[in-house]
Order: sequence, then C-alpha cells, then structure tokens
Amino acid sequence: MAERGFSIGEASKRSGVKVTTIRFYEEIGLISSPIRTSGNRRQYGEEEIDRLTFIRHARELGFEIEDIQGLLAMAERPNASCQEADRIARHHLKGVDHRINQLNLLRKELQRMIDECGHGRVCDCRVIQTLADHAHCQHHLASG
Repeated sequence: MAERGFSIGEASKRSGVKVTTIRFYEEIGLISSPIRTSGNRRQYGEEEIDRLTFIRHARELGFEIEDIQGLLAMAERPNASCQEADRIARHHLKGVDHRINQLNLLRKELQRMIDECGHGRVCDCRVIQTLADHAHCQHHLASG
C-alpha cells in the first residue's frame, strides 16, 4: 500500500489537537480510524485534518462531545436545515450565560471577603473566617 497523507504527529501540528486526543477521538468514533501504512502507522488526509480542526474549535467554544457529534453529522448534510444546529448553539449559550452568572456571584463574594478584611492578624482575618464558615459562604453565593 502506498503511503499518503500525514502522520499522527503532523496531523496534530496541523489541527492543533494533541496526539493522545486524536487517538481518543478515534476510540470514541468522533473521527474514523485512518488508513495505515504497511508499517502500521496512521496516515491522515486533509479531510481528517479539517474534521479535527472543526472538533478542536468546537471544544474551545465549550461544546460537549455529544453536541459535536450531532454538529458533525449535520455538516455532512449541507442541504439540511440548520435548525438543530441553532438549537444546540442556543442550549450551549444558555449554559454559558449560567456559568457567567455563577462566576459573577463568585467574584462578588470574593470581593466582599477582601473588602471586609481588616488586614490585621490571621486570627481576625475575614477571608479565613469566611472560608471556614462554608454554610455562610454558600448562602451569600446562592442569594447573590
């Protein structure tokens, strides 16, 4: 069999996906197992590199593997409606907005702890006291 394409190392460089992650994606079926050379080395073509790049970008945006599988399946049907892709993206955006809200509450609580600190001795430190009073901290985070 003639060798074609790129080694897994080169596919990693071109796509920005780590070698171990490429193997994982093959294992879970997110990408097809590539052809192998007579020496049993993986060989990737441009199509696989493009797919890996798509997956990397989707992961950077925080999409879950299951959503990426759905998006990839849709991408293979270019004339299909993008309604499902929109639904997936809207659901993901809702999750991002929720996490931003949680981070804002966390920031507010941390700022409150710092502001209440008298910069005296550790035994009087408001940061230490607040962290020790986990129930109090949870109350402030939950109530916003």
